[in-house]
Amino acid sequence: MYTHLLVPTDGSKLSDKAVAHAIALAKSLRARITVFYASPDYPMQIYAEGVIFEPVSKREYAKQAAEGAKKVLDRATAKPQTAGVACATAHVIAAAPWEAILAAARKTKCDAIGMA
Repeated sequence: MYTHLLVPTDGSKLSDKAVAHAIALAKSLRARITVFYASPDYPMQIYAEGVIFEPVSKREYAKQAAEGAKKVLDRATAKPQTAGVACATAHVIAAAPWEAILAAARKTKCDAIGMA
């Protein structure tokens, strides 16, 4: 049976439902979950009349992405902890979320993915 579920979330109400279902499944299976968030890739630079405009540096963007991910993940992980389900989190910045989800499942050795 399943022992480790990956639950990608974007913080939406629909993702919250997927998290709730994954918690119920994990609890019934005595499995653990990893809640995963993929931040969008660093935005492309804007060129205008020979001038490069970068709204924020890559380092600042990574910091902001981590802060945003923490908010989403903290909200999602409060529920499994209350239900007594072991829960970890993972976050990456990725151009293609679907690739990041699959890579996270492999990296964390999850045997199922539950998502909205």
